[in-house]
Amino acid sequence: MKLFSVVATLLAFGSAAAFAPAPRVTGLSTTARMAASDELYIDMDRRNLMNLILVGSAAVTVGGLAIPYIAFFVPPGAGGGGGGSTAKDALGNDIFVSSYLETHPAKDRSLAQGLKGDATYIIVKEDKTIESYGLNAVCTHLGCVVPWSAANNKFMCPCHGSQYAPTGAVVRGPAPLPLALAHCDDVDGKITFSTWTETDFRTGGKGWWN
Repeated sequence: MKLFSVVATLLAFGSAAAFAPAPRVTGLSTTARMAASDELYIDMDRRNLMNLILVGSAAVTVGGLAIPYIAFFVPPGAGGGGGGSTAKDALGNDIFVSSYLETHPAKDRSLAQGLKGDATYIIVKEDKTIESYGLNAVCTHLGCVVPWSAANNKFMCPCHGSQYAPTGAVVRGPAPLPLALAHCDDVDGKITFSTWTETDFRTGGKGWWN
């Protein structure tokens, strides 16, 4: 009987242990906690670099759009320089006053190479002499070369419809400013252009190209 009691007690204890709940882990190990912290760590240097790349890309994009927009409202520069420049024909040859007047009638306005290589009109007056000023042919709207229309007695830009009087003054927009002036003189028998620094006789103010 005593042996039977001992066996029964052991069987009861084993059954209870088999169905007892497993012990719970109350926390992570140190290694596990460190791994979790590494996953949540933010690399600030990398974040700053990405921010700089983003800002730089945005600045390039905005600048690329803004610069042409601003340049739209700035008139193109005219030829200039302190010294004179001998007028040249389409082949790059110097233009002589005498031979020019032999081939160009009164009231003629023909292009020559002027200051800084800009296309510039030489004007022949009614008395068959060269006018004391030349007109830069670059339109003050968007920089097209403006042709002279003898039939209409004015310069007419084919790009956006700007029109100028025979003196280069604006008579129709969108050009905001008159054609730039240049002195046109006879120097040693050659037509020579030089910078016009005096008052613009068409507006009464300082020339915008200076």
